[in-house]
Amino acid sequence: MQPVLELSIYTLLRMAFIWQLISAAIYIVGSLSILAFLYDNLKSLISIIKAVLEPFFQPQLPKTLVEKFGQWAVVTGATDGIGKEYARELARQGLNLVLISRTKEKLIAVTNEIESQYKVKTKWIAVDFAKGREIYDQIEKELAGIDVGILVNNVGMMYEHPETFDLVSEDLLWDLLTVNMGSVTMLTRKIVPQMIGRKKGAIVNLGSTSELQPLPNMTVYAASKKFITYFSKALELELAEHNIHVQLVLPGFVTTKMNAYSDRVMEGGLFFPNAYTFARSAVFTLGKTNETNGFWTHGIQYAFMKLAPLPIRSYLGYQLFKRLRIEALEQKQKKLKIC
Repeated sequence: MQPVLELSIYTLLRMAFIWQLISAAIYIVGSLSILAFLYDNLKSLISIIKAVLEPFFQPQLPKTLVEKFGQWAVVTGATDGIGKEYARELARQGLNLVLISRTKEKLIAVTNEIESQYKVKTKWIAVDFAKGREIYDQIEKELAGIDVGILVNNVGMMYEHPETFDLVSEDLLWDLLTVNMGSVTMLTRKIVPQMIGRKKGAIVNLGSTSELQPLPNMTVYAASKKFITYFSKALELELAEHNIHVQLVLPGFVTTKMNAYSDRVMEGGLFFPNAYTFARSAVFTLGKTNETNGFWTHGIQYAFMKLAPLPIRSYLGYQLFKRLRIEALEQKQKKLKIC
């Protein structure tokens, strides 16, 4: 009986030891999973904190954008909203500018405004990105002789207001795809080779928090922003060995003309910053982080949205933009009655 009893005790001890190993492994894997989950959800806020603290811990790093990337920046969609304020903020930090947008008169006005405020060189190029491939040879010729240090791919299109897919015109859909995905792809392709040659540069791609889930009533717009996310993340890895910084910026609602369909958004507030406030914050993170929501409250919103499973995010997004669609249509009806 004694050998059998000893064998049973040995077996129990062995099983207990194995269980302890399994429990420890589960604990470690669980802890790492939670940490990874929290980082993925909070990385925008972490990146902003990192941007604030980095100069204290790495004082040897280049302190200005000109030192980091070069003297010239190209900004698309530069005559309104976020693009215009990005251009102003880059000029404030001493960069010369190439402003690219559709309307010549607006380009001249913004150029004069910036040159009157800041001692920088400016150049403007008037092109319509909705025309597709034909415009990029013109841009390339206009940029000849300019060493582009920073490219801000900001230009984009959206529906007039949230709308169901079947009611969005085919012409608008073609233009939206051409502008939102074509511009960031083709202009980056034109400029990247010179950055690789200099082993220096930064590419900033303006996406949107709408890429976080499929978004009914903004179906194609949100899908085009998902393209920008994947494009940016892949490009970041490709270009890292060439010392080229790729930054993905994912703003939430900003009080610009693009969101004029919503009175609530255009009122502004803590979660609806204006373009000036947003751009100042977003440019502050340039060269310090590869992904950001640009503004701290957008980072909080994004983190909470990511906590929910994809089907729930999609449903909540559907309900939100369904209400915004109704609000926009009511606003449109009021304007028609006034007219």
